[in-house]
Formats: sequence, structure tokens, C-alpha cells
Amino acid sequence: MVASSPPSGQGSDESIDPAGIGRRAVGFVLAPVLFAGVWLAPLDLPLPAHRLAAILALVVALWLSEALPMAITAFLGVALAVALGVAPAVEAFAPFADPLIFVFIGTFMLARAIFVHGLDRRFALAILDLPGVGGRPGRMLAAFALAGCLLSMWISNTATVAMLYPIALALLRVLEERRRQPAWAAALLLAASFSASVGGLATPVGTPPNLIGLGFVRRELAVDVPFFAWMLLGIPTSLLLLAVAVLGLRAEAGVASGIPTLAAAVHAARHELGPWTRGQVNAFLAFAVTVFLWVLPGAVALLAGQDHPWYGMLQRAVPEGVAALFGAILLFLLPTDLRRLEFTLSWSEAARIEWWIVFLYGGGIALGTLAFRTGLAEAMGRGLTASLGVESGLALLVLATALATLLSETTSNTASANMVVPVAIAVARAAGADPLLPAVGATLGASLGFMLPVSTPCNAIVYGSGRVPLATMARRGLVLDLVGIVVIVAVVATLGPLVLRR
Repeated sequence: MVASSPPSGQGSDESIDPAGIGRRAVGFVLAPVLFAGVWLAPLDLPLPAHRLAAILALVVALWLSEALPMAITAFLGVALAVALGVAPAVEAFAPFADPLIFVFIGTFMLARAIFVHGLDRRFALAILDLPGVGGRPGRMLAAFALAGCLLSMWISNTATVAMLYPIALALLRVLEERRRQPAWAAALLLAASFSASVGGLATPVGTPPNLIGLGFVRRELAVDVPFFAWMLLGIPTSLLLLAVAVLGLRAEAGVASGIPTLAAAVHAARHELGPWTRGQVNAFLAFAVTVFLWVLPGAVALLAGQDHPWYGMLQRAVPEGVAALFGAILLFLLPTDLRRLEFTLSWSEAARIEWWIVFLYGGGIALGTLAFRTGLAEAMGRGLTASLGVESGLALLVLATALATLLSETTSNTASANMVVPVAIAVARAAGADPLLPAVGATLGASLGFMLPVSTPCNAIVYGSGRVPLATMARRGLVLDLVGIVVIVAVVATLGPLVLRR
């Protein structure tokens, strides 16, 4: 979920990033060259598919180089598809009104309210102030990572790290009163980054790639994945990766002795928050109502079966997008000061949300949908299947997950999902295998990528502290990437057939 901070590829100050300027310059040159090369190449494709292939070559080059803002690149791709006769406008722009768009809109507003009223900070400090945690750096590291994981299930990974970052620095000041401990500083900061990234896997709204992948699954495979069903896959994946991250970071940092003043500092910070404000109560109420509506159909299916009439009724009456909108609307109805007509969320605050992700989602889904309708995806699937020789469902799941993970190291998670999920579906279809599990594996894999500062905004934030050595980030990130691929494949292959029903 996006609350306040820009994800990768948006809002960064390229004027002080020579590498970023060079990458963008390459993109501006390479994108039209690739477009022209594919356009003129003698491809054995129908004309609309051939033209769309040229458009996708241009779009992928611009996404990877971030030469243009990612949402503008998505707009460009769809506009070119209409202008060059690939599809009529009503068909090309239809995904911008996809029901999952409204899941984005509603959850963005909920996340903004949680951020504005400081409910996220209150929750994080409550976790750190748990009995038996304070004063013990090892336990504090685990609790800190758990707080990041739980928060990023509902608000954006980037906003989670932005909130945890100053808390981490405050803890480090207390931890280093006697002597500087660079290993623990790096471990605590990486715990914030890694936990936020793995926490986003747990729910459909935890990170944009989840909704992007679910959109492709629903539109191309006609499979609706309920909120609760996704959590049955996402939560075990998140918890396993969180455990691996924490154990690895503790091993990296070594053993630190207990520090009584650490517990006192956390308790004092929590005490300074004072009692719950009206805005916090309202934001929590709206959030709780939304989550209840999200998980209710899945709970009914779990207890009574998917054939029970209540399950079908709830799925039709309160799909995820409607539930998210109900929660968002509550934010504008629950007052914080009724005499002044002030409510939990003002429109001026809502307008500060990074709405570009909605446009990126719509454009990515539109281009992916056109790839299937023109036959381009099928042709790509046949070609990749023939060249790679991968045909079994398990091998395709491994390939899709690994490819999405690799790509997410060099480009944003959202772009990775937009590019890899439709390819995974096409390759599986061409191989005669069920594409559902490879598509889910690619969706989850797109949210990995832990090795480099440019891999995720979470990594970039903590690396900017100057207290995280690049070698440490790369070493621990590589381990988490590799373990992540194994965990995703194992969870999806084992639980997927049980919880993802056609």
C-alpha cells in the first residue's frame, strides 16, 4: 500500500545521482532504437501483435531505465496502442476501471489516515515495549522486524521504513551510549528494510505487485483469489522469510549484552505519545471494518465451504474494492471535531497520496491484456518454452519466481510484476501446464530483491544513513533472495492447490 513516500522510480532526485542520470540517458536512446528495430524486424506475427511487440520493447526499456516517470510510460504504451491501431480506445483503456483499481484507491486512503494520525508509530512502539523485549538487543531486533512486517501488511513498504527509520536511530543512540556498534547498527536498519519488504507479501494490499498479479490472474485466467485465500499463502511466506532475515541479521551482528536503558528509552517514547487521539480511534475503526469485510468471505468459505450461499452473496455484494471504498468513506464521515466539521481524513491530505501507482497499474494491466488478445503473449510463450525446454508445472513455477526476483533487483517491483506475470501465464499455457501457480509465484517473486540500494526504496532509505555497508546489504540480501525463491516455490506448490481453486 502507498501512503506517503514514493516507490522506486518516482520522486527521486536524479540531479544528485550520476548513475541515475546515465541510466535515464541510455533509456532515452535505447527505447526508440528498440521500438524501430522490433517494428522493422520480419516477425511471424499478426500485424496488431507485431506493433504491440514494438510498443512493449519501448515501454520495457523506459521502465528499466526510468527515463520517464513510470506512470507516464504506461500511459505512453496504451496511447501508442490506440494510435497505431492495436486496439480501439474503449478496449485499451478499460483496465483503468478494473475493480482492483478501487482496492488501490480505498487502501491508499486508509494508509494515509493511519500515517497522518500516527497510528503506525503507536503500534510499532507497542511491539518494542512488549515484556521481555526491552533491554535485550537481540530480542529488540526481532521485535523491531516483527513490527515492520505487521505494519507493511497494510501500509506501504516505503512508508513503513520511513516511520521505523527514526525509531531505529533513536534505539541506536541508546545502544551506543557506551561504545559504537556498527554491526548492530547495520543489522537494525536492515531489519527495518527487509521486514517491510517481506511483510508486504502477506496480504493482497500489502504491496502493489500483489494486486497487479491478482489482476492478471482474474482477467486472463478467470480466477478470483479471495483476500483470505491469499493470506493463507502470503502469511506463511512472510513469516518464514522474516525468521530467516532476523536469524541472519543476528548472526551478522553477533551477540550484544543487555542494556537496561534501552527498555527505558522505548517506554519513554511510547509514554510521550499520550492517550489515543480521536483521529487514531477513527482510523483504527475504519481499518478494522475494512479488514473484517475483506476476510469475511474467506472465513465463511473456510467454515462452511465455497458452495455455501452466504459465500457467494458476500463475494458479489462486498468484493475487495467495495470493502476498501467503504473503509475510505468512513474516514470522511467519522469526525475528529464535529463543531468545526473536521473529519478523520481531509481531501487535502488524500490528495498527497502517490496516485501515480493507480495509473501504472492500469497501464500495465492494459498492455498485458492486449498482449493476450493480439496473440503476442501466446507467441512469446511458445518461443520461450521452445528455447528453455521447461514444461513441468514445478519447473515453470521455479522459473517464474526466479525471473521476477532477478528483475526486481534492477527495476521497481511494480514494473517487474507487470512484465513477468503475463509472460509466466503465456509460457505455462504454451507448455500445456496450469498457469495459475507460476503466475502467483511470479507475483510474490516480484516483491523480493534485497541486494542493492536501488532494488527497493526500503533499501535506499536505510543505505542513506551511511551505517549500512554495501557488502553487508548485498550478502544478506542475496541469502534472502535465494531463500525467498525456495520458500515461495515451496509454499505455492504445497498450499496453492489447496487454497487457490478455479
